Amino acid sequence: MPYLVSVDMGEVIVEYARRYPKAGYGGYFRRWIKEDGVEPYNSFGNGSAMRVSPVAWAFNSVEDVLYEAERSASVTHNHPEGIKGAQSIALAIYLARTGVEKEEIRREIETRFGYDLRRSLDEIRPSYQWDSTCLGSVPESIIAFLESTDFESAVRNAILLGGDADTMATISGSIAEAYYGGVPSEIEFEVRQRLQPELLKIIELFASSYL
Repeated sequence: MPYLVSVDMGEVIVEYARRYPKAGYGGYFRRWIKEDGVEPYNSFGNGSAMRVSPVAWAFNSVEDVLYEAERSASVTHNHPEGIKGAQSIALAIYLARTGVEKEEIRREIETRFGYDLRRSLDEIRPSYQWDSTCLGSVPESIIAFLESTDFESAVRNAILLGGDADTMATISGSIAEAYYGGVPSEIEFEVRQRLQPELLKIIELFASSYL
């Protein structure tokens, strides 16, 4: 079984958040870190969806991906919408990496989670406002991927909605990476220049184990 099964995800998140305390965490999350991550705080923010992507690569069935996505979310985001946001993105990534086409991904996410993914970016953009909840940003991030033509356009689509841009770009990009077969080399190069050596080692170990 994958190593993640035996890990206390809350403990790991606390450990790494404390190593990198200036990463722009929200107030509730900062308090949770200080309290050793003892109790989840019923969040329905989009952080659960932003951090879930490794689950979709480490597990190899829909059932396992959904179960572990809930497990990864619930240490902090134990509100039903927080769990749903994480599960929907993990499933979208899993389907994308296993060769499922966009229309089927759209149908599967809509059916399981009730998100409206039939809207277009042109319809959403004029009235869209900053929203860090799963309900108000996860469907839009998925649509940004669905209307993309490559990895970079998925990220740009999410940013250009004008909402919680960094998180939404991460969510949309995580699906696009799986669907389009990776991150373009020039973008990967730039990211690697900005990461701490410790984080690069973790990424490389994960890739060698699961990708």
